Amino acid sequence: MSSIVLPDYHGRGLANLMQSIATACGSGHRLYPQLAALTAEPLARARHVILLLIDGLGLRTLTRSACAGHLQRHLIGTITSVFPSTTASAITTVMTGLAPAHHGLTGWHMHMEEIDQTLAILPLTPRVGPARRSPEDLPVQLFGHDSLFQALDRDCWVVSPKSIAGSAFNVWHARGARTAAYTSLAELCACLVGLIEDNASSRYIYAYYPELDSCSHHCGTDSRQAQQTLAAIDRVFGELLHRLRGSGTWLLLTADHGFIDSPARRVIDLADHPELAGLLSRPLCGERRVAYCYVAPDNRQPFESYVRRRLGRAAHVHVSEQLIGAGWFGPPPANPRLASRTGDYTLLMKDNWTIKDWLPGEQRFAMLGVHGGLSAAEMRVPLVGCLV
Repeated sequence: MSSIVLPDYHGRGLANLMQSIATACGSGHRLYPQLAALTAEPLARARHVILLLIDGLGLRTLTRSACAGHLQRHLIGTITSVFPSTTASAITTVMTGLAPAHHGLTGWHMHMEEIDQTLAILPLTPRVGPARRSPEDLPVQLFGHDSLFQALDRDCWVVSPKSIAGSAFNVWHARGARTAAYTSLAELCACLVGLIEDNASSRYIYAYYPELDSCSHHCGTDSRQAQQTLAAIDRVFGELLHRLRGSGTWLLLTADHGFIDSPARRVIDLADHPELAGLLSRPLCGERRVAYCYVAPDNRQPFESYVRRRLGRAAHVHVSEQLIGAGWFGPPPANPRLASRTGDYTLLMKDNWTIKDWLPGEQRFAMLGVHGGLSAAEMRVPLVGCLV
C-alpha cells in the first residue's frame, strides 16, 4: 500500500481549494482548512475569481506534455483529488464545497437505497431497465446538500457544455448561480471574457470542460487526440491571460482527477469469476478502479477468501466501513447515507488493473483510460493560476 496517494482534506486537496475560494467569496462556512498553497486572502482581494475545471487533467499529463507551455509556466503546485478520484465525486466537491464523506456521492454507479435502484449518478438514469422516476424528480430525494453558490455573496455563474447545462444534476448543483452554456472551446473562452468585460459587480465563475476526459477514456492518456485537446486548452488559457489582463481576476485552473491506461489484458471481467459473482447481493457499483461490493453476512468470509486467493494480484479488499472511519472519503462526521452507498466491501484495484461486470441488456464498450483509484497519476492534479 506504500505506492498509493491518499486524498488530503487538511490543506493540500481539492476540498481545501474550494474552502479558500468559498471564504474569499463571502461564505461563513468553515468546514475544512484553506488550501496551504493559495489561501483566501489573495483571492479575496481580486475583483473576480474564475475556476476553470478541466476534466481529467492529471499533474502527470500536464508536466509530461510538450504542448502546454502556458499552463506549465503558471503552475502554482499540485493538490490531491478526493476519494474516489472520479468526476461524480470530485465535481460535486467543486460545486458544493463538500468532501465526498459529506455530499455522499461515491462514483459513477451508485445504489440509491432511497429508491432501491442503481443509477448512473450524473445523468440520474438507471444502470439498466426503465426509470422509476424522471431525473428531474430525483435530486430533492437523493441529495441532501446545498450548492456552494448559495453560500457566496458574489454574483455567481456556472458555465457548462450545452449538452449538460440543463441536466437535473447540474441544475440542482448550480442553485444560487446563473448558468451559461457553450458548444465549443472557443465559445467557452468568449463566454468567460464576456462575463468579466461587462463591468458587473464582483463575480465567481465556475467553468467546466470535459473533452480531455473523453479523449483519454477512448484513446488513452498519451494519445495524439488527448495531446491535441490539451494543446487547445493551453492556447485558450493563454488567450484568457491576454484578454483578461488588467481586470483584477484570479484565473484558476485545476482538474477533478488524473488518468492511467488499463489495457484489455488488465481488465477483470466478473463473468470469468462466477463463484465471486454468486456471492454478491447486487451488481458492482462505483468505478472500474474502485468497486463497491454488496455481500450478505453469510457470504462475507467466502468473499474475502476468494478475492485474496484469486484476485490478490489485482485488488486490495477493504471493509468499506473502515475506509469511512479512516477518513478516505473525508473527515468525520460522515453523511448518514454514505455507508449504504459504499457497500460492504471496496475493491481498490492495484497497479493498472480494473474490474467490470456487465448486466443483461447493457451496452458493452471498451475503455482504455481509467481513473478512480489512488495511484499518483489518478490522484495528483495541478493547480494553475495567476492574478491578471
